[in-house]
Amino acid sequence: MYDESDQDDNISDCDNSEYEELEIDETDQQLLDKFLPNAPKERKTLADIILEKIALQTSDQSSSIVKSGKSSINPKVVEVYTKVGTLLSRYKSGKLPKAFKIIPSLPNWEEILLLTHPENWTPNATFQATKVLVSNLKAKQSQRFFDLILLEKVRDDIHENKKLNCHLYMALKKALYKPAAFFKGILFPLCESGTCTLKEAAIIGSVILKVSIPMLHSSAALLRLAEMDYTGPTSLFIRILLDKKYALPFKVVDALVFHFIRFKQDERTLPVLWHQSLLVFVQRYKQDLTPDQKDALLELVKIKSHYLITPEIRREITNSVARDLIEDTEMVQT
Repeated sequence: MYDESDQDDNISDCDNSEYEELEIDETDQQLLDKFLPNAPKERKTLADIILEKIALQTSDQSSSIVKSGKSSINPKVVEVYTKVGTLLSRYKSGKLPKAFKIIPSLPNWEEILLLTHPENWTPNATFQATKVLVSNLKAKQSQRFFDLILLEKVRDDIHENKKLNCHLYMALKKALYKPAAFFKGILFPLCESGTCTLKEAAIIGSVILKVSIPMLHSSAALLRLAEMDYTGPTSLFIRILLDKKYALPFKVVDALVFHFIRFKQDERTLPVLWHQSLLVFVQRYKQDLTPDQKDALLELVKIKSHYLITPEIRREITNSVARDLIEDTEMVQT
């Protein structure tokens, strides 16, 4: 089970800025806005968002709480965890209640967790709770906690304060200890929401940049991002993952090539973030491109160009050896 002895690790990080602000000029911001939904919905309360997600995603006991407002759990247990929730809504430091630490071992852990009203947890409590849950839940369960609760608390805090509380930032870093659950429970839902802001992307992207992630998990994430409908934040996440300089499988490289060349038919002017992600891609993986892929990308930048970035993209592509030629040379040498 979770060891409380390291509960204060990295608390000193709160004294410093954990991420760099992403500077976007007004013109580029207007371009990025064109890739977002035309009619953004009015911001709901955090509690409404969490309950709505649960109602949409479940048909078990957890959703019954949402629909009826009642629980089939023993009233004494409800009373205990309601009090735990009250404590977590005021929590600043110290050990978490023992009743909370046993939640991951319970078969109805999600229903019990909801009794504590996570939407009211303080940022400090959210960090400590994330540590307990990440350490003891299975990956699928962690993914659900990330999607239903942690992601929405992070987005709500950024929306309200225009920055992210350092304890929530540390909770995101802790969540990446389970990378598959992080990507499926935080990154993909964020991108697919269609409402991810550049500030949200910059903050969450900096977490991805700072934490070591196994290559296979990052490859799967790049593959998924490459297939998604495009938004500006998608380019930022792709660029950050590419900058980790993994030896990517050719399947992922091929998917990224297709991701970029599909914009050849897009009549919209693309933001600088898109050109930057393409530049990083060819810088890191130019020797993994086939001759046909290099030709396709060169044709692409004739149509989609940026006066400063495109010349660098062309130079990287034209001054590199293609994948097929490298393979042919290796065969001759053997």
